[in-house]
Amino acid sequence: MKNEVLIQIGVTAPAAAADGRTRDRVAQLLLKRGATTAAELGAALGLSPAAIRKHLDAMLAESLVETRELRQNKPRGRGRPAKAFVLTAAAREDLNPHHYDGIATAALRWISQQHGPEAVSAFAAAQVEALEERCRAALDVAGRDPIARAEALAEVLTAEGYAANASTIASGGQLCQHHCPVAHVAAEFPQLCDAETEVISRLIGTHVQRLATIAHGDGVCTTHIPAPHATTAITVRTDT
Repeated sequence: MKNEVLIQIGVTAPAAAADGRTRDRVAQLLLKRGATTAAELGAALGLSPAAIRKHLDAMLAESLVETRELRQNKPRGRGRPAKAFVLTAAAREDLNPHHYDGIATAALRWISQQHGPEAVSAFAAAQVEALEERCRAALDVAGRDPIARAEALAEVLTAEGYAANASTIASGGQLCQHHCPVAHVAAEFPQLCDAETEVISRLIGTHVQRLATIAHGDGVCTTHIPAPHATTAITVRTDT
């Protein structure tokens, strides 16, 4: 019996450790990419469909991931709608703990009470100044095209810990940030999101629109960048 137990421990402990490492890789990939299908996760991690399903089922049971119906531009055929997996808020918190959220929120409450909401906006603008300067230096080589600048900005934001990516869509471009360092504080003080959106607009060089934010319960901070439109010259006759 003793030998049997030792054999079981010798087999299961390494397997459990390997499972844990794989799930960590799945979680990190979801943090970086946002909503991702099981097939995409399996392909990125070199896992078979059965193996990735096993890990995702375990993470679902532990409330580490949740499913969402995948939006598709093309008409869907027969069968079940495709599902994507995203990290839960608790899982994102574990991967990126916010130890100072409480004191930051208390400080902003004090500023708001003493000096009004405009002071909170001024504080938020001041906080993103350094980030804007670092990003601007990296975007100097991206040219003037807004979509190209969004792609360059995504790389810089990822290096800053925002896990960002940019993609081209029919109406222009989309900048997605899969992690927000101030999400918990911004839930109460949206001025932080507003200041960040203004920075994105200035850096890209065009008006942008925030479609979703992690602070308000969305899985990803999504910013829409309209496609650059060619200007048409109009000749106005003045001799009539």
